[in-house]
Amino acid sequence: MKKVLVIFGGASSEHDVSCVSARFVIENIPQDKYQVLMLGITKNGEWFRYTGKTENLPEDKWTEDKENLTKAVISPDASCHGLIVFEKDGIKEEKIDVVFPVMHGKNGEDGTIQGLLQLAGIPYVGCDCLSSAICMDKTLTNTVADHAGIPQAKWLGVTQYEYSLDEDKILDKAEEYLGYPVFVKPANAGSSVGVTKVSSRETFKEAMETAFREDRKLVLEEGIVGQEVECAVMGNDEPVAGQVGEIVPANEIYDFEAKYISDASKLFIPARLSPEKLEEVKKAACYAYKSLGCSGLARVDFFVTPDGGIMLNEPNTLPGFTSISMYPKLMAAAGIESGELLGRLIAYAEEKWSK
Repeated sequence: MKKVLVIFGGASSEHDVSCVSARFVIENIPQDKYQVLMLGITKNGEWFRYTGKTENLPEDKWTEDKENLTKAVISPDASCHGLIVFEKDGIKEEKIDVVFPVMHGKNGEDGTIQGLLQLAGIPYVGCDCLSSAICMDKTLTNTVADHAGIPQAKWLGVTQYEYSLDEDKILDKAEEYLGYPVFVKPANAGSSVGVTKVSSRETFKEAMETAFREDRKLVLEEGIVGQEVECAVMGNDEPVAGQVGEIVPANEIYDFEAKYISDASKLFIPARLSPEKLEEVKKAACYAYKSLGCSGLARVDFFVTPDGGIMLNEPNTLPGFTSISMYPKLMAAAGIESGELLGRLIAYAEEKWSK
């Protein structure tokens, strides 16, 4: 039976969501095909092999289960092809067949853990190091999308250094090129952390300071009026789109609270679009997926404007896998239930990295 290592947690603003997603993944991976192992990373960046109950993953209760925690790391040495476990009676190696990095945001979805796994020579679920990094950094995503001819909002990239040289010059440029409202976003942060919608000069500087607390590089985007829709995609060379869903956020921005805390956000599956427009969104999602070099899985988000235009919002290379997350819901709506979905994602990983 093949061993699948699920990595969860991490030093990220999305640590808690990762732990909830990991529980869903672990409990739904087909147990008749795979032996599932767990590797948890604390908010401080400590790595542990965890052998306790999956119900302890949410709220970081797993970190308190000391009897089931053993220091362990993934070896970058390809001859090991797995874990180095620091047990009481000595150091042991444990071979791993596939890794499922159920990690969101920084240090998990940005190419860092993917680069380690590529050095280690271990197949893993999801986009590769390069694609993960491009999709995590909104300035790189937008640059590639522009080059690929993918419609999206007008945008500007700003570094903290550039802004420090002349704040008013940057704001003047944004006002002239983008108009109001403007969305101020960290270039590298997940779940809309640090994102602010700005409608006047008075609140612009405060929004910039908020975003710079998350990243040294920002993206400023024009506001788009339209339906917020999401499409689940999976596959390698021939991506397959699941169903398209629509979100009506509880808050003005579909931020961390609206995604994971408030139950007031409304979800429509399928999205409230004509059958023809749903197919257009699926086609656009697969095109963006391939253009950005994605593989394994991603959720691709769009705006559908009142005139029927389809504009890229952002890709998510490791979307949430909680019980309320859109990705598994959209795949289930397309007839692919959780067990089959996770099995196929693992198979895509083996297929990609066997070449």
